[in-house]
Amino acid sequence: MLNCIAIDDEPFSLVLLEDYINKIPFLNLIAKCNDAFEATKIFQEKKIDLVFIDIQMPGITGLQFIESLSEKPMFILVTAYKQYALDGYALDVIDYLVKPFSLDRFLKACNKAKGLHEMKMANKQLNNQLAQNEYFFINADSALVKINYCDILWVEGFRDYVKIHLKNSKQTVVARNSVSGIEKLLPASKFVRIHKSFIVPIGDITSIKRNSVFIAQHEFTIGDKYRNAVNQLTHGSGNTFS
Repeated sequence: MLNCIAIDDEPFSLVLLEDYINKIPFLNLIAKCNDAFEATKIFQEKKIDLVFIDIQMPGITGLQFIESLSEKPMFILVTAYKQYALDGYALDVIDYLVKPFSLDRFLKACNKAKGLHEMKMANKQLNNQLAQNEYFFINADSALVKINYCDILWVEGFRDYVKIHLKNSKQTVVARNSVSGIEKLLPASKFVRIHKSFIVPIGDITSIKRNSVFIAQHEFTIGDKYRNAVNQLTHGSGNTFS
């Protein structure tokens, strides 16, 4: 069940959204809001999984509201304006519904949100399982090599291979694998991917300076695609790097 809210300054649109939401078995409507400020109070009181939001609203637009949130639920835009579609997708919205839209089109958007939510829950469960272990095995040098999480200094990708650099060792483990493949073996609570070619242990990061992450004397470039992940590490300190 997805807890959702609807935000729209047009009363008729809110009524229609409520009617459609109530027809979808896996949606649970928590509240209807006339503007983003009203919705902010709901976010503070309830766990919201999905938000249906208009773009053009008084005070603060739907896009501005999405940008303002540090921790974002899933968003589906509902609007009469087609020209904002690219801006919406740049903010990773689930779907973009242009008014008037049919129930079939609405259901399609909701199914996308449901699928993404289920995938996130499955990944979270997997990470929880991984976090309970302290190691993994990887095929390297014609053997299954045991790698302890606490021994990893960083992971580096080279085309079809990865190098796992280990603490207190001049040797590296070289395996035929991808950085994405190794990323799936590492708990997200302990490691962060900062570049298409680098994964580093969060606990060993000594400093972050704009375009770089440092582990002692080692410097790693932050890839644009992974900047948000690095910013999440500093969430709560009030600092972000762009």
